Amino acid sequence: MNAQLRKLWESRSPRDRIIITVLAALVGVLLYLSLVQSAYRARTQLGASVSALRAQALRLDADANELAHARAVPAPPAQQTDLRTQVQAQAGAAGLAHALLRIDAQNADQVQVVFGSVAFADWLAWVATLQAQRIRLDTARIEALSTPGLVSITATFTRPKPQ
Repeated sequence: MNAQLRKLWESRSPRDRIIITVLAALVGVLLYLSLVQSAYRARTQLGASVSALRAQALRLDADANELAHARAVPAPPAQQTDLRTQVQAQAGAAGLAHALLRIDAQNADQVQVVFGSVAFADWLAWVATLQAQRIRLDTARIEALSTPGLVSITATFTRPKPQ
């Protein structure tokens, strides 16, 4: 095979050999430049991805730290009071008793409350107070009333079962 290529090469005139060599070098340079340009584009795209991935990794680390902190918090002592009584007392302490239409105990660890007309901001503050006592808002249906800032609410609260 090499002999045939050498014979073919030598059969060309010196001028043809120079032209073929120059064209081969030009094709090689163009291929190299397209490879470099492609690599540069890929590097730019990957650089943008690396920044996004670093930000995501930082968020995941923060979430992991928060989860570890939450797991390190000791479990609250078992509640001695009835959940319905506790929720009703908190509504009274927050000044929402006047808007409380009904409070029904679904079971020992779940209650449903119905508010007729309550300020939404006050209700949110009350929910935050309950959550601080490990009483979780499970479901809620909130309807805006004609008076700005007032809503009617039907919500279900649960307390985690002791382990």
